[in-house]
Amino acid sequence: MPDAIDRRILRHLLVDPDIPNEALAVRAGVTSATLWRRLEKLRATGIIRGTEADIDWRKLGFEVEVSLRFTLDKTNPRAFDEFQAAARAVPEVTEIQSFLGSVDFRLSVIARDMAHWQQVYRDSILTLPHVADSDALMLVSTIKNRAELPL
Repeated sequence: MPDAIDRRILRHLLVDPDIPNEALAVRAGVTSATLWRRLEKLRATGIIRGTEADIDWRKLGFEVEVSLRFTLDKTNPRAFDEFQAAARAVPEVTEIQSFLGSVDFRLSVIARDMAHWQQVYRDSILTLPHVADSDALMLVSTIKNRAELPL
């Protein structure tokens, strides 16, 4: 379990993931060697899973983002596996989540414009297997997109 120093390091990383290790050590109040050991331990225990690029899809020309919710026909025992495999194969799908409850999956899908969205929807989304029901929500704005934990 992380102690107070680990939580302090994590708080600073959440605020500024690109902070250089030297500056992070100063802010966390530890030496560079101590910081390095603690970061390695946080990675080894899976608390820090890695680093990832935060890509602004709009700046790459993807102006449309749609959240799709699916309920599957569960009469086929392979429905979940086959749906997941097919959804993974759609290049415009940026996120796949599974749920318990009335919704089985949620996909985030990006498209360059409405014409591209219609093509992706017709050619890739409508052909996903075992769909009993679906609902689409078009993203208007993102209010909060950071997981700020109470560390």
